[in-house]
Parts: sequence; C-alpha cells; structure tokens
Amino acid sequence: MAVIIVVEDNESIREAVSSYLRLEEYKVIEFGRLHGVVDAVRMQDPDLIILDVMLPDGDGFQFAKKLRSFSDTPILFLTAKTAESDRITGFEVGGDDYVVKPFSPRELVLRVKALLKRSKGAGSEDDTGSWTLGPVTLNMNSDTHRVEIDGSEIDLTAAEWEILWLLVRNPGIVLSRDRILGTGLDYTAGGAERTVDTHVKNLRRKLGNADWIETVRGYGYRFTGKPQ
Repeated sequence: MAVIIVVEDNESIREAVSSYLRLEEYKVIEFGRLHGVVDAVRMQDPDLIILDVMLPDGDGFQFAKKLRSFSDTPILFLTAKTAESDRITGFEVGGDDYVVKPFSPRELVLRVKALLKRSKGAGSEDDTGSWTLGPVTLNMNSDTHRVEIDGSEIDLTAAEWEILWLLVRNPGIVLSRDRILGTGLDYTAGGAERTVDTHVKNLRRKLGNADWIETVRGYGYRFTGKPQ
C-alpha cells in the first residue's frame, strides 16, 4: 500500500483530497502545517508528498528544498498561485508535479497515480541492466533506478529520471516537448512546455555536462551521448 503525506492547511481541501486517496486504498497521513512533516518523512519513507505552497508556518517551495537535502520522495505541489513563474519555481526546487487550486479531486487522483507509476518506473521499456555513458552509469533496475557519476550516486526526481531514460533510450532522435510530456511524464496539460525545459535544466546541472542533452530550438531535445 502506497503511503502519501498530505500537507494542506485548508481543512476542507485536505479532507477531500485525503478521502479520495483513501478510496483508492492509499494510506494517507495528514498535516495542517509543516511542523512534524520532516520527522514523518524520515520515519514513514512515504511514496509521495502532496504539499501546499502557502502554509501558516512556512513556504512550501523552501520546505521542498529542505526535503530534497535528504529525500527523493516525489512531491506534488498544491497552490492557488497561477503564474507560470511559480510553476517553474516548483520544478526548480525539486517538485515533480503541480496542481493549481481550485481542482477536481478526481483529477488529482489521476495525477497521483501517474506520478506513483513514474516514480516506480512502471511501464518503462527494457527497465533492467545498466548503461554507461562516459563517467555516468544508469542502472535501470526497476527497484533501484540509480544514476552514478564516477561511482557516486546523484539524486534525481522521478520526473528527471523518466526524462533522462526516455532520451537515453532514443539516442540521436529529436524528441518534442509534447512527446516528453506525454510519454515520459504522463502529462498532457496545455501550456506546460516550460515544465520540460526546467527539468532538463536541472538534469544538466546534476549530470555536470550540458552537452549530453542537445536543445533543438523551437522543438525539443536530443540525447547525444553514446551508450557503451
């Protein structure tokens, strides 16, 4: 049973979200503020964190950065902020998805299912074995999904892993942002192309070599590394 932590100060929203998730037989742990969440993440090792951005005792974006210092659990942001810049900020601090209020709880559940599927690597083709790309090694075992540089593991979000794996298994092929969104992220919301750009920016920074992922202006991205 997947464990999901829901952090939302609005009691009505929190109860609605939690009820829908429990109907899907997820174990839900609720918080109305940030206090206590870090301890819960360390103790419960949840499969997903649903995190409001504006909370009475702190900012969700800044809190996500703190979580990312010790946890790679997928984070789905809930927020009333509608600006594209806010969505990009969410991804830059390590978020995996972003839902704007008001929203349909049923839609949220679908996003949760897609995110959990993505984080577990379900549905990936050829998801066993390893690829070596210079100093970078990708272990595609569905239970680990490790990425190492010179033997040291680097932390990727579920979204970053899926984008990297999609690009790696299509070397030399230009993939449009729409295809990356739909195939790699199970994400079809309109106007979300910059979501891909932000994830790729984070990937380049973590991999330490921007040349492996080539930008094809006005279209998408192409992986240029040579698997051995």
